[in-house]
Amino acid sequence: MSVPKFLDLPPGVVSSFEDGLHGRLAMLSADAVGTAKGQVLLLPGWTGSKEDFLPLLPLLAASGYDARAYDHAGQYESDGGGDYSLEGFARDALHLAEQTGARTHLMGHSFGGLVAQHATVLAPGQVRTLSLLCTGPGALGDSDVRPLKKLVTAIGKVPLLQLHEIREQGVKRPAQITGFLARRFTSNDPRSLKAMTQHLIDAPDIVDDVLATHVPTWVGRGADDDAWPHDVQARMAERLGTQVHVVADSAHSPAVENPAGLMDAWVPFLQDHHEELR
Repeated sequence: MSVPKFLDLPPGVVSSFEDGLHGRLAMLSADAVGTAKGQVLLLPGWTGSKEDFLPLLPLLAASGYDARAYDHAGQYESDGGGDYSLEGFARDALHLAEQTGARTHLMGHSFGGLVAQHATVLAPGQVRTLSLLCTGPGALGDSDVRPLKKLVTAIGKVPLLQLHEIREQGVKRPAQITGFLARRFTSNDPRSLKAMTQHLIDAPDIVDDVLATHVPTWVGRGADDDAWPHDVQARMAERLGTQVHVVADSAHSPAVENPAGLMDAWVPFLQDHHEELR
């Protein structure tokens, strides 16, 4: 779970709702400073949200990119309903990308990386580049540390607040962040959260399909990432014809933990594949 360090919107970042395929999708965005080099769409992880990219949005705008982050369907402030398959989540991303009228740089974090891969395979012509951050080629899987199967069973039966309190037991955070995390988790549509959790258990490996699209791909993780094993991410990158870019001083959420380091590792890749928009 990504834990934002702040919640106030930085200068230039605005909050909005955009029409999705099955309801409104909550969005944070920042317009490029000067001539726009491209459109960046940021896809959050499993129990995360658009706020996980708050530090990144103004940095991307300052680097010349129109940047947007959104909540998946049924996640936090976005409307629920619709198709909760990986392809369904991917079509939401493609719908947002299509509205810009330009090919989009997709960045998927954790679960969002699985969605971004499916979006790329579904419509490679809409994707300028694909960036995979702290994610894997498919399912994360169930484990004693991350008992996803138990959580799938519990969602819809146990109140979300109770599940959240179990996850946060013994953790001390600033009051504002504590309140936000509880609000974010309990605002999830249980159907969406359950589906995302199931996808983390059994999502297929589609890396070969991604490679076949010939969309330029970047792979990165935090130095201490604790989700998909490091060797799994390294093999995924190798299969995609690239290597893992390791972001120092970060774990599973480099966009929160070391946004400047993430930008240093990632923006050169974007710059190699930019196209001026205005």
